[in-house]
Order: sequence, then C-alpha cells, then structure tokens
Amino acid sequence: MSEDHFLVEVVDPVSGHLVPEGVEGELVFTSLSKEAVPVVRYRTGDLAALTTQRCACGRTLARHTRVQRRCDDMLKVRGVNVSPARVEAVLAAVEGGAPRFQILLESRKGLDHMEVLVGMDPVFFTDDVRDLVEMRRNLEGRLSDELGVRVDVRFVEPSGMKGAEEGLLRVVDNRRK
Repeated sequence: MSEDHFLVEVVDPVSGHLVPEGVEGELVFTSLSKEAVPVVRYRTGDLAALTTQRCACGRTLARHTRVQRRCDDMLKVRGVNVSPARVEAVLAAVEGGAPRFQILLESRKGLDHMEVLVGMDPVFFTDDVRDLVEMRRNLEGRLSDELGVRVDVRFVEPSGMKGAEEGLLRVVDNRRK
C-alpha cells in the first residue's frame, strides 16, 4: 500500500468501528492525493487484517493480509439482494436453532428460482406428514417475507446436500451465467 496516497483502515463490518491491528475486518480506503474525485472511507466489502510490522523483504509500509472472503456474501435473485445470513437467522428463529441449510439457485424459464434445502433435524421428526407440510409452508412464508423474493423449502438429509462431505457449501448457484 502506498501510505502517502491512501489511508487504509480495517473496521468491524457490522458496527463500522476500527478493529485492532492484526484483527480481521472490512478494508476501508480513503484517498489522500486525489483531487478531482476523492474517495472517502470507501468500504470494499473485503475481509482482511492490517499489519504495520516490517515485511521480510525489509519494507516498512503497512500491508493487509490476503483477502480470502467477502463480508457481504450477497446474492442477486430476481433483482433482490439476498443474504445467506438472513436465511440462517429466519431458520434459527423458527426452529429454535440454526439447522444446516443450503441455498440452491437455478434458472427456470429464464427466471431465477431459489430453493432452501434444510437438513433434517430431530426437531422435524413427526409421524404426521401434515405437520411437515405446515412447517415447510411456514418457513417458505417467513423466508419470502424476510427476503422479498419467493423461496421454496425442501427438507433433506444433510448428507444429501452438495458438498456435505467436504464441509457444506452454503450456496450452490446453477444459474446460467
């Protein structure tokens, strides 16, 4: 980073407050030398940590760790921003704990289709199929209301979710690019 041209900060993605050196947070840039179009506290959405310790090569400028992921994970479904964290919050509130889930995105007749696969949990075990149907409808309604886009819900065995053996993939996007 060229500290004479940019002020680089790392902030908590939720509160926006500065985090201590070495703690991962969202990268924020402010340009110091741009005159025509200054950039002030631009939030990148990238997660990294900042360090001012001397580099092995001898440079003493501040640097950030490699960006491994983004803080927003936002998906665009039928023009609506959808956050997997909001899906998780709805599932946790309805069922009293966050079950394993996966968001499956597909194109159907040229339109985005979103389905949430919910891993079967002892909470779901019942002898009455009507209870499961009602639970599914309840989840679909709450998710659709919260996200602003139609959502289908399907109960599945967790081992049947794509990537389950490696550690569950949270989003499977099969839409045509």
